[in-house]
Amino acid sequence: MALTNFKGKVAIVYSSVTGNTEELVRMVASCLQSRSMSTDLFQVEDFLRANMDDYDGLVIGTYTWGNGEIPVEMKPVYQEIERQHVRELATGVVGTGDSFYPSFCGAVDEFRDMLYVQTSLVATLKVELQPQFKDYEKCEKLAELMIEKIQSRTYSTV
Repeated sequence: MALTNFKGKVAIVYSSVTGNTEELVRMVASCLQSRSMSTDLFQVEDFLRANMDDYDGLVIGTYTWGNGEIPVEMKPVYQEIERQHVRELATGVVGTGDSFYPSFCGAVDEFRDMLYVQTSLVATLKVELQPQFKDYEKCEKLAELMIEKIQSRTYSTV
């Protein structure tokens, strides 16, 4: 198989209350798809965590609750990643928040710290409130980094 024919698969799992985080993960999905990366977009309640092995990469999209906390509906995903042996899984975490609060996008930070230990963390992205056009460039960079990590891991095992 030629390396140029490689098509990886990324799951994007998110939770969004205001729609801002959903908009952000859709931007990330668009950037991955424009680079021929297969993506499956899941609202957190629709994601079967047992299927993480079916993916080369995982992007978590979360809003922040309370004083910088992970939303209750995202905690099972967090806990499942901690339980599974997914050290080789390329991961990223994105989120939206309001910098008015002392722990801006604190749930992103919580996921980042855990993903750094449990997976092959590629990137994090925090966006102020609603994603803007300028944030698309950041999503493109995240997509590039995810693809590079997935391809480098895949090629090194061939």
